[in-house]
Amino acid sequence: MTISKPEPAVSDTAPHHLRDVFDALPPMPDVRAEVIEGKVILSPLGTPEHSWMASDLHDALLPLRREHGWRGAPGGVNVCIEGPRDSCQPDYVLSPPDCPRWGHLELLSSGILLAAEVVSPGSARIDRDDKPKVYAKGKVPVYLLIDPIGDEPGVTVYSKPVDGAYTSMTKVTVGSPITLPEPVGFELDTSIFKG
Repeated sequence: MTISKPEPAVSDTAPHHLRDVFDALPPMPDVRAEVIEGKVILSPLGTPEHSWMASDLHDALLPLRREHGWRGAPGGVNVCIEGPRDSCQPDYVLSPPDCPRWGHLELLSSGILLAAEVVSPGSARIDRDDKPKVYAKGKVPVYLLIDPIGDEPGVTVYSKPVDGAYTSMTKVTVGSPITLPEPVGFELDTSIFKG
């Protein structure tokens, strides 16, 4: 006679995925919490200058937003990366008003038009190295990287995501115009990011 051990009970509320752990975290004011490539990343909020650059981008895109009825949000909007279910909080998000969502609080990455990050000392590696991969995996059509702290302050546009990687990249120094390709279709004067 063989006696089998009963399987341990698994709670229906026990987290089965890192994303479930992330979703169970309490609100943390003054901290940006993201899941990036399977890791929970906590970072301090940026300086006022950091926030102002995102707001300046928001203002620059106002004519485009009005023309198309698009929504823009400097900070505070989470984006769920389809596939790995990573959760990112870009410094700026441009989306149509009917952008699909993951739950009530997050926009789905493939439904947004543009994600932008402003590099700060605490986010440099993540914004420059990790975020292009994460946003491309999530099929974000345009990733705008504003880098005021590089050796030469610059702005980079990543576009045309294919198989989890961007196939097009354009970089200019701050002060030069740069094209935000379709679906955005806008020439951005980057002199708005001069500090």
